[in-house]
Amino acid sequence: MELLKTKAEMRQAVAACRCDGLSVGLVPTMGYLHEGHISLVRAARAENGLVVVSIFVNPTQFGPSEDLARYPRDLERDLALCREAGADIVWNPEAAEMYAEDAATWVVVEGLTERLCGESRPTHFRGVTTVVSKLFNVVRPDRAYFGQKDAQQAFVVRRMTQDLDFGLDIVICPTVREADGLAMSSRNIFLSPEDRTQASVLRRALDAAEGMVAAGERRTATIKERVQQVLAEASLARPDYVEIVDTNRLQPTEVVEGEALLALAVFFGRTRLIDNTILRIGL
Repeated sequence: MELLKTKAEMRQAVAACRCDGLSVGLVPTMGYLHEGHISLVRAARAENGLVVVSIFVNPTQFGPSEDLARYPRDLERDLALCREAGADIVWNPEAAEMYAEDAATWVVVEGLTERLCGESRPTHFRGVTTVVSKLFNVVRPDRAYFGQKDAQQAFVVRRMTQDLDFGLDIVICPTVREADGLAMSSRNIFLSPEDRTQASVLRRALDAAEGMVAAGERRTATIKERVQQVLAEASLARPDYVEIVDTNRLQPTEVVEGEALLALAVFFGRTRLIDNTILRIGL
């Protein structure tokens, strides 16, 4: 496995593999990898001749009140996990390599980014779509892998990829969870022991919604009310949002038809956790 630092090195390595007729899979990450990330690497390994994992803590997706410096980092551990999972290349550029000092261009996906996480983090998704565009332009993958845990991000990137004709497949892989149902996240490290115990309420809230839909409930207001009741059982949980939206435009819907995204964002102390599930009717 190679560790590369520059765009020039990355382009050269991919070009050599293209000459050998290999397909390329990209797993974009911000590092501090866990089993959720590694499941994406394994999925990429199963479908591609070359697997690239990018590790870049992207400064442009952090808002002014969000602590970029606090984001956890452990490159040596990340490299060991990538090697074990079968990655061929880890690309770990510095911020100065990715962004020129006088950079003046943003990639913005309208419509899908104003609600859910975009409402409380208004500059977040333009940072995501800009850096992912840059990753795609350098690596030129055939497939890129994202987790459903970050469903809004995955849907936004998928729309950007379609609209800008990047010519690659966006593969959305299932959320990987801890034994008590909490979605794996690099931010879980910031939870206090009591926060961590109570955070499993997110999965219970999603389960309650899925059970209601399975029993025939279609009204989203009723489903959301029940989800909020379950979240209230955890005294430390402070919901940021509970929303049910369609999976195409990410707009609120009054009834569940076909499929809809139930998305949650909940604070435990200073740590904001997100989770979601797809509610499906007759599919």
